[in-house]
Amino acid sequence: MTASFLKHPFMGQSALSECDDQAMVSAMLEVELALTRAQEDAGAFPVGVADQLREHLEGADFDLAGIARETLNGGNAAIPFVKQGRALLPQELRCYWHQGATSQDLVDSALMRLMVPRLRAVDGLLQRCGSAALTLMERHAATPMVGRTLMQQALPITFGVKVAHWAVGLEQCRRRLMAVELPVQFGGAVGVHSGWDSTGLGLMDAMARQLGLSAPVMPWHTDRYPIHTLGTALDAVAGAAEKVALDVALLTQTEIGEVAEPAAPGMGESSSMPHKRNPVRSALIRSAARQVHGHAGTLMNAAAQPLERGLGEWHAEWAPLMESALLVEGALEQLVPLLEGLEVHPEAMRRNLAVTGGGIMAEPVARLLTPALGAEAARAVSAEAAETARRESRPYAEVLAAHPRVAGQVPAEELHTACDPAAYTGSSGAQIERARQWLTAPAR
Repeated sequence: MTASFLKHPFMGQSALSECDDQAMVSAMLEVELALTRAQEDAGAFPVGVADQLREHLEGADFDLAGIARETLNGGNAAIPFVKQGRALLPQELRCYWHQGATSQDLVDSALMRLMVPRLRAVDGLLQRCGSAALTLMERHAATPMVGRTLMQQALPITFGVKVAHWAVGLEQCRRRLMAVELPVQFGGAVGVHSGWDSTGLGLMDAMARQLGLSAPVMPWHTDRYPIHTLGTALDAVAGAAEKVALDVALLTQTEIGEVAEPAAPGMGESSSMPHKRNPVRSALIRSAARQVHGHAGTLMNAAAQPLERGLGEWHAEWAPLMESALLVEGALEQLVPLLEGLEVHPEAMRRNLAVTGGGIMAEPVARLLTPALGAEAARAVSAEAAETARRESRPYAEVLAAHPRVAGQVPAEELHTACDPAAYTGSSGAQIERARQWLTAPAR
């Protein structure tokens, strides 16, 4: 499969080199060495054994292609890795290698270990997105634009409140993801530390400390809550990023033109139409998010696993979990420059507010006219004037003021106010301030 063409462009570029086959082998080695150190510290192994294993194996040349081939025989990479590790050790040290562990301990713990820098990177990217969104929402707190429902013009909002929703959505997902625990896995063959009795839980906790992972209540071989929690939290981030990308893509349409993605050499060019400036960053974000959504479905469907070891469910988690992390990171690597350099066109927003000839303000105008004309007549007059304004390209307030049923009934100043979209943005300003306070308050 041409992964460099079809998969990698949507993933975190720095993450790709940090999550390759060698990284997985290094992570499994970290787990094995942490286990040996814990066993030595517990007095089960002679002093110095852990250091000797490290000296022989750290930097050793594991046969990655061989591990890949032999994975077909055992169903996971840990089995051939353990065999190669044992073969690299002198005879007198081999009895201390992989004692009390099972292949699932290695794979699960290694994946959690690989996730630590990935979540750290995602957190940093989300914070940059939040900072950029905060700047945008404050800058455009009073910039009126059309609010759209069911893809049609509805009533005015401000661009600032739209960005505030983006920012709050991203921050909610960031906080959720950062609260996810990455637990170590150590339970042995059937999850009860066979041969280690009550010492097993202490070894598990010691491994967690050494690896920078959390200590679970118990081994979680077929209790996949940690994977389910992590996978759905990553999916939530993908959804929040996709929301921004979708809104931006819709607003960049030529006929709307209210925003534009940041200009960059070669970015968004077409293979056949030189005039086009495609919203490519939005496309990359949405593609990555769609793939994460699919992976989340796989992870959720694998949550219930049989007895003491999954039969295919566990195996099905590995690629979707790692790819989800890389895809979320890739989406955010596009979202950061998108938000930091987003081009906002208030004049286009004003133009689109007037595209219905003022009809977008028919609701507040009808409300203003109701006391004088009655509800039904007020609605009819406001709609009729809006259509006249659109057809004759005249200001809505002017058409209303000249309408025979309105003239003399309502002061012209009140009519102009009722026709001003900027004066009918509801609680947009208050929402922006509330969002700003929540976004900038110290995390509890």
